[in-house]
Amino acid sequence: CFDWRDPQFFVALAAASADRMSNMSDKARSQLYLVSLHFQLEWPDLSFPLSHCHQRLQSAYQSQEPAPSRLQQDVAAALDRVGWAH
Repeated sequence: CFDWRDPQFFVALAAASADRMSNMSDKARSQLYLVSLHFQLEWPDLSFPLSHCHQRLQSAYQSQEPAPSRLQQDVAAALDRVGWAH
């Protein structure tokens, strides 16, 4: 049984994930990025075991962000034309 407040839970999770990193989808790596952020915020004095993969995890997370729809782009352009900051 693991305690979510125990950093060893996250160390074990990262260790189990390290060997599988190359087989993970971007979605899985993006979730690990969120885990790494949580680890850094909760235990700033500890090093996340996958910190050497930070850039790869962050890139996977950013690739999962939805792109604005055409309607959103049109609305943003219209707001720019009338001088409304958004």
